[in-house]
Amino acid sequence: MASNDLVLIDQLLKQRQQDRATPLADDKAFEVFACEQAVTLGELSLEEIEAGVLGGGDDGAIDGVYVFLGERLLMEDSEVLADDFKATTVERGTRLTLWMVQAKTTPSFTETALDLVSSSARRLLDLSVSEEDLRQLYNEAVVERVGRFRTALRALATRHPRIEIRFSYVTRGDAEAVNAKVLVKVRDLESQFSKVTAGAVGKVELLGAAELWTRANSAPSYTLTLPFQESITHGTSHIVLVKIRDYLAFLRDEDGSLRRHIFDWNVRDYQGEVEVNREIRASLVDANSPQFWWLNNGVTIVCSRVSTVGKEHSLDDVQIVNGLQTSHTLHRTLEELAVSETEHPALERLLQVRVLVTEDAGVRDRVIRATNRQTSVPVASLHATDEIQRQIEKYFLENDWFYDRRKNYYRNQGRPASRVVSIPLLAQAVMAMGLSQPHNSRSRPSSLLKDNTEYKRIFSADIPLTVYLWLARTQSDVDSFLASEVAGAPAAERTNLRFHLAMLAAAELMGRRVRSPKQLKQLAADGRRSTSERLLEQLQLLRGHFEEHASRTGDTQDKIAKPSDFVESLLGAAGYL
Repeated sequence: MASNDLVLIDQLLKQRQQDRATPLADDKAFEVFACEQAVTLGELSLEEIEAGVLGGGDDGAIDGVYVFLGERLLMEDSEVLADDFKATTVERGTRLTLWMVQAKTTPSFTETALDLVSSSARRLLDLSVSEEDLRQLYNEAVVERVGRFRTALRALATRHPRIEIRFSYVTRGDAEAVNAKVLVKVRDLESQFSKVTAGAVGKVELLGAAELWTRANSAPSYTLTLPFQESITHGTSHIVLVKIRDYLAFLRDEDGSLRRHIFDWNVRDYQGEVEVNREIRASLVDANSPQFWWLNNGVTIVCSRVSTVGKEHSLDDVQIVNGLQTSHTLHRTLEELAVSETEHPALERLLQVRVLVTEDAGVRDRVIRATNRQTSVPVASLHATDEIQRQIEKYFLENDWFYDRRKNYYRNQGRPASRVVSIPLLAQAVMAMGLSQPHNSRSRPSSLLKDNTEYKRIFSADIPLTVYLWLARTQSDVDSFLASEVAGAPAAERTNLRFHLAMLAAAELMGRRVRSPKQLKQLAADGRRSTSERLLEQLQLLRGHFEEHASRTGDTQDKIAKPSDFVESLLGAAGYL
């Protein structure tokens, strides 16, 4: 049936290409698809997947690179990579994962491919080799991406992270029919990875047509079963006591990873080894501690429906809206204890869980805010429940676009990826085109909204909803253009230029520098956007300015794109100051 899997994969890829404003080259489309199916940590958005696809020459036979701390993707502005990072903010023993992908449209798996990756990884993961030397052999995108892992590894040395190196080799072949020599090379590569540091774990997987189709054909489940010991019911909602063993099974997927999609992302991320989490951990592992549910506020789950059979609730459209710290601490603590013990008394302890039934998004958002006022949650963490965010989502839906207030919500519904826009991406588009600050869009992809003052400049009721949609469409136009053969832009260049090019497009349409998103109101009303021809002319201007700056300073394109002085000189050269 392998041929059927291939037919179905080709049909899926064809449909995705049709959904794109500008189709990718077939091999590039396969690389994105391969990375999407291979990388199972973190439940990445398609935008995050595409950002990790490298391509271009001198890639060391590596097509995709992703770095995770715990189950959170490390972005270039992640705190752990900053010069002033304090390692004590990260819990001891947190997992640090480097995940590399090679994607080939060939119908088989070869020894040569594994040999090439082995050679590249040996150099790239040798901390005694400088990044300057690595750039003599590999392109900037490979060095920068793997560099995140190298930097994090050094920064976290005193916290003794659990190191995991993973490699997925993806082809259109049959993973069950590989020859013995390939399997030997797989084991050799795993052994090589395990020697990167003492105690490191190396994992290599072969994904062929059957595996790709199985993963592509599955979707994260929002319907889950929760066994309970005791339950109090009022109307359609419940307060239950659940064994920690059963709650962990509820939280984890088949691989033992957290089901991140059931945590509404607008609530703050796991805070690591802060006092409250240390207390949760202590009350969990201390055999003389009082009942766990006496000492812990528990967890709040919102769902659309509950059906009960015996002592088991089946929940539809699950979202854990409060209790993220508790859930993560339980998961991490028991995961560590399981290294030496298959059972632990803590698994039999009880956790209090509130199960609230509502299909009203507004009610859900009120529950999120109310339950998260009980602890010191920064205001910025609750922005996705803001009225302006809900208005943007509603307006986008009315125009057949999809605003992901909840990460991957519309992607999991099968909506066209080219019309799905995340909160961070819209914020970057506003910053680049509405405020003429593409350097901030480029250099602060994950931290742009952490400052409340900055947030209010970007998301305001004073900015017409038509402007937000225009910005999303224009950024999509720019990204599609840069991915086209006409632009001929490799992955690293697309990353560095996309927001600067968007700024130039908006400035040309306005005839001057844009200083406020509100200035774009008429453009949005008229629906005017740049043509590919104009984008090509602006790209040539942009490239020329980058080259002139590089020849004068000796800086890389990545370094040039991040400060404000380059933006000022660019606007001056284009005549928009």
